[in-house]
Amino acid sequence: MGIVEGVGIGIAVVVGALLILFVRRALVTRSGGVIRLSVRTSAMLDGRGWAPGFGRFVGDELRLYRMFSLALRPRRTLSRKGLAVERRRLPEGQERFSMPADWIILRCTSHRAPVEIAMARSTVTGFLSWLEAAPPGAASPNLTAQDWPAA
Repeated sequence: MGIVEGVGIGIAVVVGALLILFVRRALVTRSGGVIRLSVRTSAMLDGRGWAPGFGRFVGDELRLYRMFSLALRPRRTLSRKGLAVERRRLPEGQERFSMPADWIILRCTSHRAPVEIAMARSTVTGFLSWLEAAPPGAASPNLTAQDWPAA
């Protein structure tokens, strides 16, 4: 195989991978309800382990997709029923270099394991509204009968 053929095949592979990446993103984001975020995949080192991506709200689920992945399936799915925000904070130390300055980090607990999600300050309000919302007639799993005010 000649050098020209090798370069041509290499260029075709790169163009094909980029095409798949953009088609995947278009398929996932086509119906709205998408937010830009970062998810902490590893807490081994302070301030590191953040993976950029986006989340898509589908019913009672937040589906988390990695930005630079060819997979059509979400990397992780969080159910609204088992998700609660434990605390919120601003980026600290090394985190300030890996995400925009106006982002907030939310530490959430879920049925599976704790998860840290970083998103823009303007997105946090919508995320919290989605988290607290429930379908008509459904009671929040965090409220018991004694939490309701007396009639």
